[in-house]
Amino acid sequence: MIATNSNCRQRFPLGRIVATPAALDTLAKSGDSAHGLLMRHVTGDFGAVCKADWKANEDAIANGERVFSAYLLKGGTTKVWVITEADRSSTCVLTPDDY
Repeated sequence: MIATNSNCRQRFPLGRIVATPAALDTLAKSGDSAHGLLMRHVTGDFGAVCKADWKANEDAIANGERVFSAYLLKGGTTKVWVITEADRSSTCVLTPDDY
């Protein structure tokens, strides 16, 4: 796992926030909070992404491109993704199967 960004300020707009039914069900079962994951995402903690994807997210924030985060939920085997569109019109919480 890559170190988290210690900066706690919002780095980009989230736009309209939506979540798939599968993501909401997965979060409810794990006890994780969608709000908590959104806060990590918007402050630059992209979760369980590789170094190249972390760098791509940093570039995306600077250049107005899509931002992608992946979080392992409690128990460490289930992932939820958070994706903010390039135009910052919306952010979606979803499972990899939803994509």
